Amino acid sequence: MKKNPHLQSVILEVVDNQLKANEPPETRQTFDRLVSEGYLEEDAKKLIGSVVASEIFDVLKKQKPFNRERFVKALNKLPKLP
Repeated sequence: MKKNPHLQSVILEVVDNQLKANEPPETRQTFDRLVSEGYLEEDAKKLIGSVVASEIFDVLKKQKPFNRERFVKALNKLPKLP
């Protein structure tokens, strides 16, 4: 699948907004965890963005409501550096 730079930019904007507003706080906690584990800030945001994109997909395509528990669970599953 080809990357869509515009869509990626929008997703990263959502991540930035979540970090600035500290809502949900788990986004900031995950970002801080990833950075402390050695990820560059940009890479940490992209990892979090993958969770945001997945949640948006579920909301829009599968007609599922936003599920904070599912979102936080996915954030907690983001990888740690070996």
